[in-house]
Amino acid sequence: MRLFREQGYDETTVEQIADAAEVSQSTFFRYFPTKEDVVLRDDYDDLLVEAFRRQPPELSPLQALRAAIREVVSGLSPQELADEAERLALARSVPQLRAATLDELMRTMQLVADIVAERVGRPGDDPAVRAFAGALIGVAMSTMLRPTNEPLSLDYESIDAALALLEAGLPL
Repeated sequence: MRLFREQGYDETTVEQIADAAEVSQSTFFRYFPTKEDVVLRDDYDDLLVEAFRRQPPELSPLQALRAAIREVVSGLSPQELADEAERLALARSVPQLRAATLDELMRTMQLVADIVAERVGRPGDDPAVRAFAGALIGVAMSTMLRPTNEPLSLDYESIDAALALLEAGLPL
């Protein structure tokens, strides 16, 4: 991220990233299939899945997800939160990363569908489960992504408030 910040995303090469990390390019490619993956890779999915699975069974899937997000976010340092905001801002500002973000969102939607399906005892491709996962992703996107002339907002309290609206049936 430092190299992207200093030089720009397009100007930074995989060779430069590998050199800065003191690894070979082949080692780099074992961890990141593409340069895009350095930015798009989300290190918090596993933490969120674990936190979601620990939630009491009497919570609805949405309540369990909100509790899991609060648990994971409360465990992040201010630097980790700032790093995540920088990563998302870079993904939003570079056209090829913005396009690749759609694939990442689809992967995240499937991950949410899978863990919710597991919780409610349905298959991951159940239409209701997929619609639920899509609604969650949509709420997160609507909170974080504003029109391109506005800064990215990584305000987890706003995300939780938007999820509370979803939980209430989106009253307007």
